Amino acid sequence: LYRSQGRYTEAEPLYIKALELRQHLLGEEHPSVATSYNNLALLYRSQGRYTEAEPLYIKALELYQRLLGEEHPSVATSYNNLALLYESQGRYTEAEPLYIKALEIAERSLGENHPNTITIRENLESLGEHPQS
Repeated sequence: LYRSQGRYTEAEPLYIKALELRQHLLGEEHPSVATSYNNLALLYRSQGRYTEAEPLYIKALELYQRLLGEEHPSVATSYNNLALLYESQGRYTEAEPLYIKALEIAERSLGENHPNTITIRENLESLGEHPQS
């Protein structure tokens, strides 16, 4: 809620606490821990804190791959999120193959007309059209 309202300084300690609780209660090797990494990375990306967001997105992706397998929709979402980060930084040549990988996984695991698949496809198609200022 706080992140969506732009209340980032209030959101950050809650995201960090959620991550710590999940790590403590569930252990590091749990999909919910990956979700917490992703959520904190999303907050940092929203703030333009790209160097802090990137390792968290990568950790989330690696955890999802290891725990859920390469063909899971959460892996597709992670590839998409990392691509969005790179696109935000103007790193289009790094973003494009991640969008492609995300789209391939989403089409196989969710189908071509699933809302998540459509979002990823639109992200790929619009790559570089809206440079960040």
